[in-house]
Amino acid sequence: MLPVALPTLVVLAATGCTCPPDAPAKAAGTPSVSGAPSTPVARVCAKPAAGPVKAPAGAVTVDPAVVGDLAAKTKSSPPNTTFWLRPGKHRLDPDRYAQVIPKTGDRYLGAPGAVLDGRKKNQYAFGGTARNVTLRYLTVRGFVAPQNEGVVNHDSADGWVIEYATIQHNSGAGLMAGARQRVRASCLRGNGQYGMNAYKNKGRIGGLVVEGNEIVGNNTGDWERRNPGCGCTGGVKFWAVDGADVRGNWVHDNRGTGLWADTNNNDFRIENNVIEANDGAALIYETSYNAVIRNNAIRRNNWVEGRRAADRGDTFPFATVYLSESGGEPRIPARTGKIEIYRNVLENNWSGITLWENADRFCNSPANTSSGDCTLLVRDTDRCVKRAIATAPLYADCRWKTQRVDIHDNRFVLDTSVVKCTEKCDRMAVLANYGTYPDWSPYQGERVAEAITRDQHNRWHDNVYLGPWKFIAHDPSRVLDFGQWQGTPYRQDAGSTFRARDGG
Repeated sequence: MLPVALPTLVVLAATGCTCPPDAPAKAAGTPSVSGAPSTPVARVCAKPAAGPVKAPAGAVTVDPAVVGDLAAKTKSSPPNTTFWLRPGKHRLDPDRYAQVIPKTGDRYLGAPGAVLDGRKKNQYAFGGTARNVTLRYLTVRGFVAPQNEGVVNHDSADGWVIEYATIQHNSGAGLMAGARQRVRASCLRGNGQYGMNAYKNKGRIGGLVVEGNEIVGNNTGDWERRNPGCGCTGGVKFWAVDGADVRGNWVHDNRGTGLWADTNNNDFRIENNVIEANDGAALIYETSYNAVIRNNAIRRNNWVEGRRAADRGDTFPFATVYLSESGGEPRIPARTGKIEIYRNVLENNWSGITLWENADRFCNSPANTSSGDCTLLVRDTDRCVKRAIATAPLYADCRWKTQRVDIHDNRFVLDTSVVKCTEKCDRMAVLANYGTYPDWSPYQGERVAEAITRDQHNRWHDNVYLGPWKFIAHDPSRVLDFGQWQGTPYRQDAGSTFRARDGG
């Protein structure tokens, strides 16, 4: 295996983002804030790393002048073969299902200027179930995968390594993920649905690393508008991933959410990323467990979706970091038994952090949008039924609970002259709805709202607030000032400082 170096990091000041030429920032830069650190950013799309100019010893050379040469030579070669793609545009046969099917241990290296182009004809670039495949220094573009499917590693095979790659301007997801996959120093840009969809049809994905990538301008198909409420977009979407390290990435200018972990994810470390100028939330952690979110610069997110909700009169505190039915659970093995959010700088986003629990959403409830899924504590949906669910242990274990969330030593900055808002952009919240559904639910009324607010060990403390922040507890109608938030009965943000300011 070739030696692997960390991606080149470029420091961007807090005055805005330096975007690649074909992905301009959608929002103006923000003034720097005293004390906000400069943050290293993986600027890999503007200047991708160059691959080898000559074929490595023993490699099979692939000729761009021969249509289908890459797929044909892969098929005729034994496992563990290295392929070197000459400079130029490589093409597959024009059949929509034509694709490269690697064998175990195959390695694909692109020379400078090597491009695999689907020409809007082929759906998939690399598929099959072979393990431990490596893809480096190659541009993959112009493939038309269907919704929720991906172009590279289409079948979510395990152990793949994708490094120094540019995967851009494809439909569907640019990249799928399998267990023990490494995605490093790559450009995931301008794909129709996701930059990467970490989803496996059977089983869970363990040991995923996403490091030093630029993830920009994805969801060009605007799927949430085409299919409202689908929850099917983002820079990266994670499903049932058990152990992920997401570090050192620049996640910006995506239509929708930057990073979205949805349904029974566990044991995430999300650290040292710059997440900025995404239309929706910077981060959603939904019906999932146990995470550390630290040392991230989170700037100018949620301006589009937050403002849209406010304009339609929605009082829900849509936030830039949104924990929905997610919390710490020591009974599920992980590197932590809680969700800890610390040492982050959140600057000029539409609102801050919202901890939410839907009282009507639980395993086997018709209101569970992750239909067919149960919690990691129960798994068998048929156990969470009328009468049985009303008593211990199922009463607690059939719910995804927002609990054991520790939010501390963060810096929250809001300048409303930059965000250009007058209300509903200034919220920090912990709340639930009034339970009503279904009629056999044991969680009706204010039970869940009381639990998430007072009984489930959700704490803010030792944070710094600059700006006209407001706080919501229990339900959307309880809007508090800082003194009320710190006082009885909520007692939040002990040791924190608050300085209201509006404008420069």
